[in-house]
Amino acid sequence: MIQRVQSIWLLLAALTLVSLFFFPLLFKSVNNTEYLLYIDGQHIGAMILNGVTILLCLICIFQFKNRPMQKRLIMINMVLIIATAVLSVLNASLLPGGISGASLHIGSGMFVLALLFCMLAIRGIRKDEQLLRSADRLR
Repeated sequence: MIQRVQSIWLLLAALTLVSLFFFPLLFKSVNNTEYLLYIDGQHIGAMILNGVTILLCLICIFQFKNRPMQKRLIMINMVLIIATAVLSVLNASLLPGGISGASLHIGSGMFVLALLFCMLAIRGIRKDEQLLRSADRLR
């Protein structure tokens, strides 16, 4: 059961969230000084929340025997991804001059990509449930 498609989507979501540690979220130039916003040790709250989200993605992969629990955990994970994004925006507002004039970098899209992968995992779980219901009807 670990080879199910939702396991692949959850693994991709976890890898996407891991990439947030390496790619900048935001770029801003103020008075010839360039600022790049990362999720790193300077923003400990966002870093811890992102780590919890990655761990929850990996836990969800191994909940394949309990599909309702797996769906609930993925929903919680999606809320945590959104919370991490909001916390990152709050950290970005601490940059000199705030968010105005800042340009998004590749890391900003990783939140959306991780949410997309989580939604695709839920879709895969629903397809598994439908397949099992149809098999039960044939018996």
